[in-house]
Amino acid sequence: MTELENYIKSYFGVVEINDIKMIVSLFKITTVKKGDFLLKSDKYCDKLSFVQSGFLRMFASTDDKEITQWISTKGYFSTDLASFIFETKSRWTIQALVDSEIFTITKDDYKKIGDLVPQWNELEKLFLVRCFTILEDRIFTHLSMSAEERYNFFFENNKGLFNQVPLQYIASLLGMTAETFSRIRKKQLL
Repeated sequence: MTELENYIKSYFGVVEINDIKMIVSLFKITTVKKGDFLLKSDKYCDKLSFVQSGFLRMFASTDDKEITQWISTKGYFSTDLASFIFETKSRWTIQALVDSEIFTITKDDYKKIGDLVPQWNELEKLFLVRCFTILEDRIFTHLSMSAEERYNFFFENNKGLFNQVPLQYIASLLGMTAETFSRIRKKQLL
């Protein structure tokens, strides 16, 4: 089984193996080079990608800074969900931080899943609820933890990122300035 097949099976549980294979057959595997963009803001997002290997950074630019919303790692999907579902212009830019291997499905092929897999409506609901839950957990973390607690929590759950992703992106993801992040990091390393 591919990583994507394993993910779908573990994520959704009771999906028939033939249905999993049908869904996965609609995804195309590609390599995205470091620095290449999967999506730029103000464009329409017509793809949903699954990270097989590498890191994809989702961010928005303001007049004075970039705000990292998410860093997709192996086993995570990456898309501008609002743009993908509602066909609106994207707020987010998605860029490969390293050479990355991804499975991608187009919007047109995504729409076909409902015709091919009878239980897709229920599975799609689970997918969207999972996305919402991850977002809800991030909001709770930001509202309930101090900057140092957010750093410690993120570090404990994502140690590998600290050696592979520019630290200013992690600082932004955690809602901190680079200076605050650096001060906390220095304190933790003592």
